[in-house]
Amino acid sequence: MPLRRTALPNFAAALCLGAFASVAQAQFTAPPQPLPAPQLEASEAESPKAYRQDAARHLYLTYPMQVMRGKLPPLLYAVTVVETTLDAQGKVLQVEFTREPAVAKEVMPWIRQMIQRAGPYPAPAKLGTEMIYTDIWLVDKSGRFQLDTLTEGQRGSSD
Repeated sequence: MPLRRTALPNFAAALCLGAFASVAQAQFTAPPQPLPAPQLEASEAESPKAYRQDAARHLYLTYPMQVMRGKLPPLLYAVTVVETTLDAQGKVLQVEFTREPAVAKEVMPWIRQMIQRAGPYPAPAKLGTEMIYTDIWLVDKSGRFQLDTLTEGQRGSSD
């Protein structure tokens, strides 16, 4: 009999977590529409690491309503590392995930489409005909994000 009493709260908790996951997943069924691309100037970055700043700012300008302002909550819905390959004009050639989210796999096509729709990016003028830059996407269950390059940090669990 005690097993049934303890199983009920566990079942209820699992049911709540399942409902939470399906609500969060709904946020990622279709990416938001990008704002029209601002007039782009070529990037002056001399390395892919320096170019990250330009690309991150471009994404923030393209999806301002999706950017989470302030410090991130202590638990994020998804964290993923993305490599984006661009040509000399800033056109997206490839989007590859080098670290997939542990659970929230539905975030990957959402991010890929956002990156592709945000193009063209500032032309990486000093970096050759093709370049790869890497950034970490920090995604909240609400469908808002920060990029590690421009993150404002994360609140502690007691904040």
